[in-house]
Amino acid sequence: MELSQRKIKILNIAVEEFIKDSAPITSGSVKDRTLLECSTATLRAELNALEAMGFLKQLHTSGGRVPTAQGYRFYVENLLKNVKASKGELEEVRKLIENRTQSLDEIVSGIAKIISKATKHPTVVLMNGVENLILQEFKIVPLLGEKCMVLIGTNYGYLNNTMDIKATEQNCLDASNYLTKYFKGETLGFMMENIKELKKGMSGEIEAFQTVVDSIIVGLSKLNNQKLLNVQAEGMAEIVEENSKDATKVLNTLNNEDELIEVLNDDENNISALIPDENENKPTVVKAPIMVGGNKFASIGVFGSQRMDYMGIASALKVVIDELNKGRDEYDKEEKT
Repeated sequence: MELSQRKIKILNIAVEEFIKDSAPITSGSVKDRTLLECSTATLRAELNALEAMGFLKQLHTSGGRVPTAQGYRFYVENLLKNVKASKGELEEVRKLIENRTQSLDEIVSGIAKIISKATKHPTVVLMNGVENLILQEFKIVPLLGEKCMVLIGTNYGYLNNTMDIKATEQNCLDASNYLTKYFKGETLGFMMENIKELKKGMSGEIEAFQTVVDSIIVGLSKLNNQKLLNVQAEGMAEIVEENSKDATKVLNTLNNEDELIEVLNDDENNISALIPDENENKPTVVKAPIMVGGNKFASIGVFGSQRMDYMGIASALKVVIDELNKGRDEYDKEEKT
């Protein structure tokens, strides 16, 4: 829907004022904020038009107006087009990137904690693109009781799992070298698609440790279909203070794994916002992707009410995502040299 620049300016003010202090907008307050060269009567007509178009609503006949879900969506969509990363403390992000011995579980948890702390809102990270991770090395270590520890180094940290594999130390070493040699620099998805064909042409070479390789393939197939969630609920007190009804919506979603996956598992490749209508039993979410080689590896969601500080949250997400991508690009260059 096309809006004039004046209507957009008035709507932006209405949303920002309400986010700041829950203050309904009036023609007088618009005039004070915008310094628009038009009369109060003209501003009143503009507010009436925005209400008729569904962007604002009047809580009381004689009162000011507040944003609707449609108004919030318009504001956020325009806001996010040109969002820039604000200068902030990035040391925690850098440490997370530089520590290449961490497991993916720890890294996903670390990302969620950093963003939750920065935004003061509950944050969820969904790892939903394991197949896009770039493989760096395999380490298979025999344990007691016919088990092996499998460590798979990727450009975002280690995948680790304990598997029921009966193998000698030499079998494990040979399997580690074999998998690293043929799949270093490739994605996990590529490996899963091509390893069966590769095995056919090299049955003699891998015969001694084929059981180890086969077990790892089965384990990775299961991992490839899993979605790893990490939930950090910091900031719930602030949401309760803003609106107890919105807080209930957030808590219900945070406690529902299927709903979290549905909210975050989309094809968005930019920062975006999901703003439900007032009568929907869903929270507002600002979302962002973490990319690997142009493909999504994980999704971040910051949950709250319609009165969230969209600019602050989007900027915090932008800072973290840019730093993560920058750090991983540098890491990949080092691995190639």
